[in-house]
Amino acid sequence: MDTTVFEKSSIMKSTVQGMFDFHNAPEIFQKISPPGVIVQIHEDNRTSLTEGDLKFTLWMGFIPIRWHARHQPGPTEHSFADLMVSGPMAYWLHQHIFEEAEGGVKLIDRVTYAHKSGLWGLYTRLAFSRPALTMLFLYRHFVTRRAVES
Repeated sequence: MDTTVFEKSSIMKSTVQGMFDFHNAPEIFQKISPPGVIVQIHEDNRTSLTEGDLKFTLWMGFIPIRWHARHQPGPTEHSFADLMVSGPMAYWLHQHIFEEAEGGVKLIDRVTYAHKSGLWGLYTRLAFSRPALTMLFLYRHFVTRRAVES
């Protein structure tokens, strides 16, 4: 499987604990989803940011995208990840990494992904293209910064 890595990072005036608290807040997924994307949670069995499953549908316009994500530890002590168990992509691993940095915390969102073949793969190549991911994570970092720096 051919995977692609997308990464967006920003330094925010916060603490590592502040970043974990923000990401662990109720309805966080709805808060960080851009306008026009509706999130419908079906099951939330997470016991922490690093353990448990989340099943949801992303409504992108009139197109429902069902997703099952498993939360797990990330690559560093101050991180967590969500791995797509089933959903629109052939592979999706989103790592949320928080590193102490001059002036606060560096938030790194790293997504490793691969598209399916066929018609659905054509759709995801548009919906989850590099420009689309850039816009998504610019929005998410904007919302995160506004919340953790206030």
